[in-house]
Amino acid sequence: MTFKAAESLAEQIARHVGRQIVTGDLVEGERIQELRIAKELNVSRGSVREALLILERRHLINIYPRRGAVVAEMSAQQIKSLFEILTLLLSVLARRAADSWRQSDVEGFTSLLDHLQGLAREGDIEGFYEGSFAFFRMGYRFALNPYIEEMLEDLQPALQRSYYLALHTNKRELQEAHNFFKGIVEAILMRKGDQAALLVEDFACHLRNLVLDSLARMKQIELAWAQRSKR
Repeated sequence: MTFKAAESLAEQIARHVGRQIVTGDLVEGERIQELRIAKELNVSRGSVREALLILERRHLINIYPRRGAVVAEMSAQQIKSLFEILTLLLSVLARRAADSWRQSDVEGFTSLLDHLQGLAREGDIEGFYEGSFAFFRMGYRFALNPYIEEMLEDLQPALQRSYYLALHTNKRELQEAHNFFKGIVEAILMRKGDQAALLVEDFACHLRNLVLDSLARMKQIELAWAQRSKR
């Protein structure tokens, strides 16, 4: 594991454990063992506890008295609630970006869109996944509101967990997602904030439904394995 000097130790630990949750290496309901993480990363248990508080704020774990920390459930209701608030926040972002973008902003977004297009053609799920969140992060500054930026940062890991599941169960989603990103950027560059916001809402609805379908299939598989193991 390579830590970035710009991050606090707790943030680095949270990022490491959060990645394991996002990718499914740690599954919902699984207990987070402080001692194991401390030994694995050669850090103090105090730093791990601080990291767990960060992960709780980011909706990836729940901390219970006497039970400790467990990986948060990914339920249909949780997905619906997540996308409800994300749609509102990202729609505000799209409108403000349309009002305030400058010529110096254009190259970064168009270059990233071209990069995402190449990744979609190659079927590079991991690369496209990382590029998608680089796209989101580039837009956060247009919020012009530190509270919105903070909420988006805290919600991003839960979105990453959902998006990872969706992309890995439907490879065709790569091109679909790129088309949405391209349409949103084009509307923003034409100063059409309402149109950009509508495209954001359409994409969020599309992605929410894709995640819900993926989640339902995953639950069915888990149930089938559980029933088989009882025989």
